[in-house]
Amino acid sequence: MEARNLRVSDAEREHVGELLQKAVGQGMLSLGEFTERMDTALAAKTRGELNSVLADLPGITLISDYDPPAYPNAGQPMYQGQPMYQGQPYPAPTYQPQPPPVHPSPPYRAPVGAPVVGNYGAANAAVIRGRMATVTRNGAWIVPPAVVVDTRMSSVTIDFTRAVMQTQVVNISIDDYASSISLIVPEEATVDMNGVEAVGGSASNKVRSGPQMGPLHLVVHGKVRFGSVTAKHPFGTTIRKMFGS
Repeated sequence: MEARNLRVSDAEREHVGELLQKAVGQGMLSLGEFTERMDTALAAKTRGELNSVLADLPGITLISDYDPPAYPNAGQPMYQGQPMYQGQPYPAPTYQPQPPPVHPSPPYRAPVGAPVVGNYGAANAAVIRGRMATVTRNGAWIVPPAVVVDTRMSSVTIDFTRAVMQTQVVNISIDDYASSISLIVPEEATVDMNGVEAVGGSASNKVRSGPQMGPLHLVVHGKVRFGSVTAKHPFGTTIRKMFGS
């Protein structure tokens, strides 16, 4: 069977998605082209179909369409159903089952410019990851002094209104492609988003941004590519203020 007709796994589809994201970052694909090709990659069943989304990207390929050579002495005289080799029956091939390849996840590396607060760096941070997923942190979750958001094409909600804080100041590092990130903070909180770089996306702060003065102050850093990050109060806060409740 030709390599292009072999079935593909979810790991191979995800690998192609990462290659397409790199192509967007290098300016080879627009956001619309990226979305269209991701849809094709996610629906691909064979390596040929999966390769089609990478065919015109220089230096990027999943697997070649190499056809293995024919069995030795193909077309030569046969002896009891086996090909002849130098006048003798060619030994039958033996096949040893191989375990599936293991691809360990690389160690996490914080985005460039990720903050380090005292002894709290990436190793002690709460890491929130998402790949084409919906991710939510809410309720009475424990918030360390540093939070790392590493997302791709996801919807992320991080709710601090009932969270248990370890420190007044929380540093948030963002490394994102094409996601929607919402930071929901209590009414008394302040947020500093001056360290966010938006590339083809947006960074919006709908709460107070002054110096730390309440029970929580978020300092947000990192890069958002073709996505958005928004700091805001819980739904209904403005209406409650209007009615003095």
